[in-house]
Amino acid sequence: MKICGVVVLYNPDDDINNKIKSYINIIDKLFVVDNSNQDNSNILKKNKKIEYIWNKGNVGIAKALNIAAEKAYSEKYKWILTMDQDSEFTGDNLNKLLKFTLNSDYKKVAIVSPWHVTKENKIVPDVHSENVVEVMTSGNFVNLDLWKQIGGWKNYFFIDNVDIEYCMNANVHNFSVIRYNDSKLIHNLGNIEKKKFLWKTFYCTNHNYIRQYYMIRNLYYLSDLYYDQFPNEINKMKRGAFGRFKNILFWEKDKYRKIRGMYRGYKDYKKNVKGIYSYKD
Repeated sequence: MKICGVVVLYNPDDDINNKIKSYINIIDKLFVVDNSNQDNSNILKKNKKIEYIWNKGNVGIAKALNIAAEKAYSEKYKWILTMDQDSEFTGDNLNKLLKFTLNSDYKKVAIVSPWHVTKENKIVPDVHSENVVEVMTSGNFVNLDLWKQIGGWKNYFFIDNVDIEYCMNANVHNFSVIRYNDSKLIHNLGNIEKKKFLWKTFYCTNHNYIRQYYMIRNLYYLSDLYYDQFPNEINKMKRGAFGRFKNILFWEKDKYRKIRGMYRGYKDYKKNVKGIYSYKD
């Protein structure tokens, strides 16, 4: 079966080659979709498996993924591995994930994801695999036939909650999202810092003010789309947003712009503004 991959770039450095090295030998082709304002093809090590696509600007993670998926689908690939530029597989983890994926029910499984290893040090569940509501984008095998049926990632989300929306959409279509916990992916989720106050531990992601904007705006679009089906998950995300607000107030730098970004995100949601962040600051 033909397997391809996509990695979405945004102002990458030379280390991208080390990340690509961790998975390119397992796949038949890699679409490198670049959302940077400048052409970065010169920093990539030459490899006949790589097809470089420069978007001449930031079109968002959702559209970049859809561009690669559309090409892959037209070239008869069945699964596409979706990677972030700061994620990598180590050891035999990708081989294990691929083997599990190829043994999955092709007509019903939309996504197979690894366990994401982040600085939050979450405990790995004591089961080999499980059906879940949502997973992060990086390191997933996405079923391209079901991607077509679902309608792809929503371009108007641009970034943030793009992955959650797609997973919830898959679940609503009665397709499975499976996390295979025996496969691990090293994933850098923001600039996470651990803080302690009395007996509690807090994790600050330190996302910049533009990311805060997208996270709030898209959370409410997500709620509009899926609250009836996933009220517990949406309410948990809203509590998480409030926790992020408190972390900004107590721990993080650039407080004013981050809180302003959150307010702008909610305001633009109310005005039905979608797509790229439009403020000139």
